[in-house]
Amino acid sequence: MTDDRPVSWQGLQARTSARIGLPRAGDTISGAAVREFQYAHVRARHAVSTTLDTSRLNLSQPPIEVESRARDREEYVRRPDLGRQLSDRSRENLPHGQYDVVFAIADGLSALAAEQQGPAVLAAMMPLLTDWRIAPLVVAHRARVALGDEIATCLGARCVVMMIGERPGLRCAESMSLYMTWNPQIGMRDSGRNCISNIHGHGGLSAMAAANALAWLLKTARTRNYSGVNLKDETCTIEQTARPDPQKMLSDKSGQ
Repeated sequence: MTDDRPVSWQGLQARTSARIGLPRAGDTISGAAVREFQYAHVRARHAVSTTLDTSRLNLSQPPIEVESRARDREEYVRRPDLGRQLSDRSRENLPHGQYDVVFAIADGLSALAAEQQGPAVLAAMMPLLTDWRIAPLVVAHRARVALGDEIATCLGARCVVMMIGERPGLRCAESMSLYMTWNPQIGMRDSGRNCISNIHGHGGLSAMAAANALAWLLKTARTRNYSGVNLKDETCTIEQTARPDPQKMLSDKSGQ
């Protein structure tokens, strides 16, 4: 038997940021909805092409700035492999020491996300790691996640946290992810990392919630001396309490 009751779009729209129940004009969606979609697409393209401006981070101390082997944003997008390798000059600028963790703010595919979310997450993290030997902050340009492995190796850090801009979606172009890797090594697999994603101010994970989840991962990884898939299943409880309702985070984002 078919249910002919009308769909309550308002109820569904209250639970998701996805484009559902759009207003129509004749046989198609309204001109306003089309223009909003086009504007979102422009914002996403802009986020990918924008370069990371360190001055906008408003840091209390100057960071160590590094770059990958990708010479510009165009090459960075076309050659992911170059984004995973430090340039020779950058490698020389990283002083070797003995650190528990290094934090790297990286542009990734959205420098806007790194600029807007990175400092807030970092500020929330510092009070939670008072007994840790924290390396100087690194700002990485034209960086992929795996660039953090080489950064940590050069600095002598036992762990690296890449705070990197996600691939922009058509609802949010300023979403950031945290990739935590314990015992990082050049060429290691992504299964050795833990990821906390969707950190942004448009219904995503807050900076404080992300910091609390990351602090748990870091402390557990230090105790057990590993990160990645073996640790991931054990973080379900804290991620569920820290994250907003997953239904509210549904979107038309095409993936990271």
